[in-house]
Amino acid sequence: MAEAQNSPTSGSAPAGGTPPVGSTTAGAIAVAAESTVVSRMSAPPSFDVADFPVPHGREEEWRFTPLERLRGLHDGTAVASGEGVKVTVEAPEGVTVESVGRDDARLGRAGTPVDRIAAQAYSAFEQAGVVTVPKETVLTEPVRIAVHGEGGTAFGHQIIELGAFAEAVVVIDHTGDAVLAANVDYILGDGAKLTVVSVQDWDDKAVHVAQHNALIGRDASFKSVVVTFGGDVVRLHPRVEYAGTGGSAELFGLYFTDSGQHQEHRLLVTHNTPHCTSNVVYKGALQGEDAHAVWIGDVLIEAKAEGTDTYEMNRNLVLTDGARVDSVPNLEIETGEIVGAGHASATGRFDDEQLFYLMARGIPEHDARRLVVRGFFAELVQQIGVQDIEERLIAKIEEELEASVA
Repeated sequence: MAEAQNSPTSGSAPAGGTPPVGSTTAGAIAVAAESTVVSRMSAPPSFDVADFPVPHGREEEWRFTPLERLRGLHDGTAVASGEGVKVTVEAPEGVTVESVGRDDARLGRAGTPVDRIAAQAYSAFEQAGVVTVPKETVLTEPVRIAVHGEGGTAFGHQIIELGAFAEAVVVIDHTGDAVLAANVDYILGDGAKLTVVSVQDWDDKAVHVAQHNALIGRDASFKSVVVTFGGDVVRLHPRVEYAGTGGSAELFGLYFTDSGQHQEHRLLVTHNTPHCTSNVVYKGALQGEDAHAVWIGDVLIEAKAEGTDTYEMNRNLVLTDGARVDSVPNLEIETGEIVGAGHASATGRFDDEQLFYLMARGIPEHDARRLVVRGFFAELVQQIGVQDIEERLIAKIEEELEASVA
């Protein structure tokens, strides 16, 4: 695997200079670092869709996305129709579950839309779902939010709020067929601990575009595990900011991109407060003709964010010919007073040496391939912490590998 890595301690330019750009017989693979994390957007953040021009595909934030497959989400022609999506919530005792109107003060508190689709979703939803875990409440069972597509187009908004020193695990499970644009807000009070597992297990024709905003309170801990398998086009934009010192964020992601699928994960961690930490690890496997995965990892350390400790990594495993990966790590540092900062990106073909090692010890090729891929994903599967989701994920990986062998 070719890897670009750097761990700078000062300066405002992105780390890593110009990492290698290459290709293999498995398909095109691109790795690059680009300048100015915050200035590449075509318009400033806004809740008003009119403040964003209709994208044409040449903008930095849209150049990898197949606009023609977004079913009108990007240009305003998509309107809520059909059954849309059905949302059900299962929550332990003590958790408040409610639907609120557009005048609720919590709406938009965690973050502002940064592109036209997120603004469209904010402008078009009718009722927002709110799950509140009161202060000092420690949940022993996860909150489960099921989002099931029923064939239509929908716009949504979901808020997860934890009071001070509360602890919770939330599973958001996307299934079925839909065209969905949504914003999801995570608001963590001081000392709170939140783990969110977001599963994208859509049917083959679904389109899902969402912005995830996390606002992390003083000494609070946020862990996000994003799992993406299904859908025709999935484009997720997780964003993190800190509301107090001592906050920590862990962003983990796992994706398995199949023939014809486009899966795009664009992350931004803004260190805007001193003495906070972040760790980003995303891993993907790709197989099949025209399978396309995109990972954009942005970390911005502002001048006032002294004592920051951050690292981000993306690794991709290309299993067959015809797949393409675009992996772009970005790091912008505006202060030299940090603990550490770095990023890495690596993309490569299936490791024939590992396969040979296992086969030389009597393991059939079919089983050996399965073991290598499962080992590749193992550390991320273990981060989920919800047994039935972990078992389902492993079964899904096995299913995808069976298709690869076939």
